[in-house]
Amino acid sequence: MALILCIETATTNCSVALAANGGVLAVKEDNSNNYSHAEKLHIYIQEILKENNFSLQDLDAVAISKGPGSYTGLRIGVSAAKGLCFSLDIPLISIPTLKSLALQLTDRKDAIIIPMLDARRMEVYSAVFDGSHKEIRETKAEILQEDSFSEYLEKGEVYFIGSGVKKFSEICSHKNARFIEDKLPSAKEMGQPALAKYKISDTEDVAYFEPYYLKDFIAG
Repeated sequence: MALILCIETATTNCSVALAANGGVLAVKEDNSNNYSHAEKLHIYIQEILKENNFSLQDLDAVAISKGPGSYTGLRIGVSAAKGLCFSLDIPLISIPTLKSLALQLTDRKDAIIIPMLDARRMEVYSAVFDGSHKEIRETKAEILQEDSFSEYLEKGEVYFIGSGVKKFSEICSHKNARFIEDKLPSAKEMGQPALAKYKISDTEDVAYFEPYYLKDFIAG
């Protein structure tokens, strides 16, 4: 059995999941509007292991949501994951944040899925997946306009999901657009992709791995 601790801190959702052979055993998360990662992440890790009768030594790997997203949130999550992997001598697995967000939508075989995270002003981080969750356009930071994603919308239904959806829904009136608001990435979608990487030893260098920020940090 591959026991993987999954950590998601790329947005305000402080989320931890415990997955066995890809199946999620338990999830603990604070899906609020405030960043609570520094206060709650390590507590959630301890609690989720104890409540499921496991210890840190039982872990086979740690999976981390690698970004893009909040600079501070990503650093807290990655630092915790690297510390665990280093001390336990287990692999570190990274999962693209927008990939796990897209995985919240199932049974959309003939549609396009576009997860998007809110950035500054009218900007979002987005990627494009087909209905089987295969990436067909890489992650980008882009400024939303009325005709954004028109090449996909003209072909059929497109599902937009994530914290960036609200501001796009206000300017996009295309008949094929489906808007799913108020969704954030969660560790509960990381189990299967983490197991797939674990099986083929697609892991990160614990010493040198860095979050995928996508953009340079700008102090507010």
